[in-house]
Amino acid sequence: MKIYTLHNTKLDEVDEKQFKLEREIQQVFEDNLETVMGLTLVRSEFTIKNKRIDTLAYDKQAKAFIIIEYKRDKNVSVVDQGFTYLSLMLENKADFIVEYNEQLKQNLQRTDIDWTQTRVAFVSPSFTENQILATNFKDIAIELWEVKRYENNTIVINEVKKTRSAESIKPITQQNKELKRVTDEIVVYTEDQHTSYAGEEMAELYDKFKNATLNLADGIEIKPQNDYIAFKKDRNIVCYELQKKQIKVFIGAKWGAIEDSKGLARDVSQVGHFGTGDYQIQVDSDKDLEYIMSLVKQVL
Repeated sequence: MKIYTLHNTKLDEVDEKQFKLEREIQQVFEDNLETVMGLTLVRSEFTIKNKRIDTLAYDKQAKAFIIIEYKRDKNVSVVDQGFTYLSLMLENKADFIVEYNEQLKQNLQRTDIDWTQTRVAFVSPSFTENQILATNFKDIAIELWEVKRYENNTIVINEVKKTRSAESIKPITQQNKELKRVTDEIVVYTEDQHTSYAGEEMAELYDKFKNATLNLADGIEIKPQNDYIAFKKDRNIVCYELQKKQIKVFIGAKWGAIEDSKGLARDVSQVGHFGTGDYQIQVDSDKDLEYIMSLVKQVL
């Protein structure tokens, strides 16, 4: 992607200033993990079983550990390396918990973690077509992130998305015991899992709320989780929990932070719930759709 600066009506292209070292990329990400990926830094350069992990991070919303590796060399198999790290984590869960507690002075328990959401992220200025194709599976727990630096100190970061037609990786891994063990334990949730459970009527209602949410702003991402579907822009702005006869809408704000003139939302800040945010609205039709979107827009 080309970057330009505008002088009056003339566009001047900004030259790319390439990263010389992987460490430079690592520094950018570790100093801005919350902003870029919504993650908490646990440890830089974490070594376990003679393997060095560039960055160990934690996703508080998914309740899962994330391994981040930085690459300038394009001639590597991100799939092989990704599965190696996933296997390493799943075989040594206690070590990751101890590291988290020691570094962050917390008391995280094994049961606090959703190990099914474990994933590996590779960060590089660019990936080859083969690398992208090799990770284009809807249920592979490997992410690719491209990062470029330009002469005017502009940083462009882009997550490489899976295609809509991406297949499942499980048929490929069934013949390999080690890969099968990893794919059997890790779950990459999809919208289809939620809509098929809820049934046709609620799936259709969800589709209306989904389209309305995506129309609120550019760059909103859909992140299905175990119990809900999150819509994210830097952080979760709204979550939809699909049920058989209704949809629970959770708006990602602390109670009192948004103006709800109709008093439609319920305060769930002191109540256990799946979606993120203190505002809960239960819907079984689209009659309040426009008003609910006005509430969601307040958190953008």
